[in-house]
Amino acid sequence: MVLKLSKRDIAANRAQWLAKGYVLPGYDPDQVRRATLAAPEWVHFGAGNIFRAFVAAIQQQMIEEGRESKGIVVAEGYDEEIIHRAYRPYDNLFLNVTLKAQGAMEKVVVGSVAQSLGMDRAGEDWRRLADIFRGASLKMASFTITEKGYNIRNMSGEPFPQIQRDFEAGPAGAQSYIGKIAALCYTRFQAGALPISLVSMDNCAHNGTRLADALRAFAAAWAGRGLAGAAFAGYMADEAKVGFPHTMIDKITPRPDDRVIAMLQADGFEDAEAFKTAKGTFAAPFVNAEETQYLVMQDWFPNGRPKLDSARGVLFTDKETVDRVERMKVCTCLNPLHTALAVFGCLLGYTLIAEEMKDPLLRRMVEVIGRREGLPVVTDPGVIDPKEFLDTVINVRMPNAFMPDSPQRIATDTSQKLGIRFGETIKAYLKRPDLSVQSLRIIPLVFAGWLRYAMAVDDSGVAFVPSDDPLLPDVQRALAGIRLGVDGPFPGALRPILSNAGIFGVDLYAAGLGELVEGYFAELAAGPGAVRAALTKYLA
Repeated sequence: MVLKLSKRDIAANRAQWLAKGYVLPGYDPDQVRRATLAAPEWVHFGAGNIFRAFVAAIQQQMIEEGRESKGIVVAEGYDEEIIHRAYRPYDNLFLNVTLKAQGAMEKVVVGSVAQSLGMDRAGEDWRRLADIFRGASLKMASFTITEKGYNIRNMSGEPFPQIQRDFEAGPAGAQSYIGKIAALCYTRFQAGALPISLVSMDNCAHNGTRLADALRAFAAAWAGRGLAGAAFAGYMADEAKVGFPHTMIDKITPRPDDRVIAMLQADGFEDAEAFKTAKGTFAAPFVNAEETQYLVMQDWFPNGRPKLDSARGVLFTDKETVDRVERMKVCTCLNPLHTALAVFGCLLGYTLIAEEMKDPLLRRMVEVIGRREGLPVVTDPGVIDPKEFLDTVINVRMPNAFMPDSPQRIATDTSQKLGIRFGETIKAYLKRPDLSVQSLRIIPLVFAGWLRYAMAVDDSGVAFVPSDDPLLPDVQRALAGIRLGVDGPFPGALRPILSNAGIFGVDLYAAGLGELVEGYFAELAAGPGAVRAALTKYLA
């Protein structure tokens, strides 16, 4: 029996789906769609895996429990091919595959996405988005557009060229992702300064503030040029009108895995084929993800919010608690470990995080970073125990052999992550009289590893293609004269990078770690095999 992902096939062959172990919506997706489109309450920007595996899934849980009657409208502004290939051909349904550490696989068809839209300003989808933002029913717009999506200025503080063009074009002509969001906010302002909450669910520090700063910069720039009145800037700054809650999100959602595809095909699931878009996004009509999930949100919703209080892993709290949870995860208990594994995994030829965790040196590396160097300055949020969280990460989540997460995926945009994932720990050591920053030995090794990674040659001496990173071209130009086997250190090439607090959160020389990183880098670049030799030297 062939199982085709469509409302018609599920209705006609429900018994066959259930016999194969698939969980189907217990509600009428068409009824949810009609109610949603009549008066949308939730728009989400970013149609990728984390949205489908977590955000859309918890809204489905609320619909199943009878707490909500509406779904989500999803919009994609970076890679619209996802909408046309992974959403619309399947009636906006998708399959959510949860990969449990014990090997069980839960397969749930999710029908909470009521509509999928692109963000081309010349198209009908954009007019639909504008109509939604004019509606009084809209409570929140949430975002998973990646950390770099909020960056509107270069390292010198100047707007990026596209952002500057948007500043000059005004709401009617903005073309950047964040510029389009600002234009939609202006549409809502023009409709009567209607309240809304703009909720970043991206994995970055103080995400609500970063989103607010970016959008308010547009409002100020447009007001200053007479392209939008000062009242719009006042609206964006009015906390009773526009909420920018801080959130912490945590769920690993890697690209579609071949093993999952094989298992689904064995069921007769016809739509298991994955694809890569022209922009390099890996997608499929299904998403695979781990079971563990957290979404901690500041309760700041001027127009009300979805009833997610009982959703699995969701907690509403105050800003300070969100920030503490986020710092615990991003600065100590998960993200630094992932970044370290990403850098050295790529250098050592690994393609799975779980396989890296079988390498005694790499496992020891994350244990030292997390337990010995991180926990002494960890932020305890009070609602989650840091040590228990860290133990689960090291012993359950990262070694999960059924999680097809790759160091290559995690290595994306590393330059945007180092400051928060490691720099905050360095700052904490510098503030503590009872701790010495010179006791940090493996975090500086990760910095050196990142520079060695930027050389785009693995530990065997074979060239590889690094993951996308906005600063990679600048770093590679600085390292252009360095080759494997050339004696270091290389202070002339490295000092401009290592002294850049915009990358590392601190000037590493002022912190007393710059020369150490220089020395580490020279060891890592000594020739083929030098990376593993250095790891052995410092971690065995």
